[in-house]
Amino acid sequence: MQSVYNNFIGIDIGKSEFISSLNKHDKINSYKNNHKGFQKFFSDHKPHLANSLVVLETTGGHESACLNFLLDNNVAVHRADARKFKNFIRSFGQNAKTDNLDAKALSLYGYERQERLNLYKKTDKSHDELKLLVERRQDLKQMLIQEKNRFKAPLNEPLQPGIKAVIDFLNQQISNIDESINKIIENSKEFSRKRQILRTIPGIGPVTAITLLGLLPELGQLNRKQVASLCGVAPYAQQSGEKSRYRRTYGGRRNLRPVLFMAAMGARRKKGSDLSAFFERLEKKGKKPMVALVAIMRKIVVISNARIKEEFFDCNRTAI
Repeated sequence: MQSVYNNFIGIDIGKSEFISSLNKHDKINSYKNNHKGFQKFFSDHKPHLANSLVVLETTGGHESACLNFLLDNNVAVHRADARKFKNFIRSFGQNAKTDNLDAKALSLYGYERQERLNLYKKTDKSHDELKLLVERRQDLKQMLIQEKNRFKAPLNEPLQPGIKAVIDFLNQQISNIDESINKIIENSKEFSRKRQILRTIPGIGPVTAITLLGLLPELGQLNRKQVASLCGVAPYAQQSGEKSRYRRTYGGRRNLRPVLFMAAMGARRKKGSDLSAFFERLEKKGKKPMVALVAIMRKIVVISNARIKEEFFDCNRTAI
């Protein structure tokens, strides 16, 4: 194999530290997961970083600071999909799991898959802030649902005053986050225009629009199959021999699917819309209601992607 890069460095990141491994070298290094640790890593690997690819795994946000540091220092980085990387390890029949072994496997993953790996691109500060706010809003909404369910439980009557106080607090926090989100969007021509475009699509309300803006920055830059896969609504064949089952959807960003499902429900109920008519056609063909709803979810995200692409990324138009 002719390498695109000179070196491949795997990084396994935890909450407080990260482990690095240089491909075809036995030495393993450990660093603190903070700015001093990043600087020490950069200093130790400076001779190898020229035309190198660093591969690290998605670890619930613990990798974000390291990612930004490497990008700021012009280092090529790939953030590996956890599912694909785990399947890569399983292909070797490896049952043991340690941070050192993961770091070595990540460097090997980079070497063997280099031609198919997309480089991570840094988003601007306003988008990073929007993403954090949208994710926090989702967390608070989940907590709010749980507290409302507790409030309604018959045995919790003695606890209701305290639960009500928590519900009021969560509502206020969500309201504050909504104000912050609106401020970010209103201060950006790009965000404002994208939200306006998204709101023209049946089923997409205020919450779905801000969720897509915050959690799907790639919107408009992918083809229809890629964006459907990224949202977890791409159907995959389930066929073996003479057996052929319903195609299944899985993977993607889990926090997008519930929002797209609610958008699909809204689009289905909107009589006279193209998506509502599409749902009815699928039902007449004998499709199960859930299958038809997932098809609408896919339609919504594909249409959103196409309209954003036309406005912002079409070479025949002037980007904002």
